[in-house]
Amino acid sequence: MPIILIIEDEAAIRRVLTKIISEENENYIVEEAEDGLAGIEMIKDKDYDLVLCDIKMPKMDGVEVLEKAKKIKPEVPIVMISGHGDLDTAVNTMRLGAFDYISKPPDLNRLLNTVRNALEKKTLVVENKRLKKKVSKNYEMVGESDAISHIKEIIEKVAATDARVLITGPNGTGKELVAHWLHEKSNRHKGAMVEVNCAAIPSELIESELFGHVKGSFTGANKDRAGKFEAANGGTIFLDEIGDMSLSAQAKVLRALQENRISRVGSDKDIKVNVRVVAATNKNLREEIAEGRFREDLYHRLAVILIKVPALNDRREDIPLLVDFFAKKISEEQGMAAKSFSTEAIKLLQEYNWTGNIRELRNVVERLIILGEKEVSKNDVKLFASK
Repeated sequence: MPIILIIEDEAAIRRVLTKIISEENENYIVEEAEDGLAGIEMIKDKDYDLVLCDIKMPKMDGVEVLEKAKKIKPEVPIVMISGHGDLDTAVNTMRLGAFDYISKPPDLNRLLNTVRNALEKKTLVVENKRLKKKVSKNYEMVGESDAISHIKEIIEKVAATDARVLITGPNGTGKELVAHWLHEKSNRHKGAMVEVNCAAIPSELIESELFGHVKGSFTGANKDRAGKFEAANGGTIFLDEIGDMSLSAQAKVLRALQENRISRVGSDKDIKVNVRVVAATNKNLREEIAEGRFREDLYHRLAVILIKVPALNDRREDIPLLVDFFAKKISEEQGMAAKSFSTEAIKLLQEYNWTGNIRELRNVVERLIILGEKEVSKNDVKLFASK
């Protein structure tokens, strides 16, 4: 139920506002504060869905309340109540973050519309935060080893910049996880994060996939189509397995990085794009360059920041944390009771040769959660880990 706080020093106006709002919806819980100081203390102690605050009050005026409340609970919408002489101040409070202002005496329809709109905004803000936390949890980097701590430090330093990042490491180590963290912690997090698996797209279609095409440019091109670079405009494009990209596509990517422009297949028209490029590969690009399979100039454009993700065998101290994380996550996904792993089972998992890295570990944990007993034992690991 929405909880609304009215901060107003005139008792008669408090009563009127409380009556109007309470009668509008029986689910509204309305509380009162007789001055700004009392109001701020109540905001500190309770999570309100909306605050209506008078501007001219003793002890602490409405502008001070607004400024303090925005620091304490920035997500709570605050509607200012203004007398005739306070209108200029009321307008100024909008610049300070007020949701709206209402003149005295309050117009019934205007007041109720403002209350409804403010409560809707609060609901949206809370929902967006919940979804953002959910997304972040999906891409959580689990581990406290020196290698993972170093990666986290690099991400914190470079995420807010537009520096291009090349992520290297064996298959299954979580390179895409690093890419998502870079995007979510960047100033581009509200924009799209567009992923392209360069190894999964046939070489003859990769250019169309990345840059789009115009109608009639090749067989099957029945209409104009935007590519991934355009879709990622204002956000991040993640070029996974870039070591498998054809040389002709590499040349076009190089141009896009140099000029921030692309052209669709079959068109000579340039399209300006604002995209941050993050790339990943499991190949040694230096060796690919020596063999003539990868452009050296593109490598230097991409590898402004290098992040090397270690194999799981090189960070065995993180395995207990990873097992616990996957066990909880998989149990939730499968609707099963959480299962614990014995000390001996964890030790055996740490000694295992993880050729498939994190991906393989997750699969093994899922197998053990589904098929194992309430506590996963050493024998369970011996039975199921090698399958």
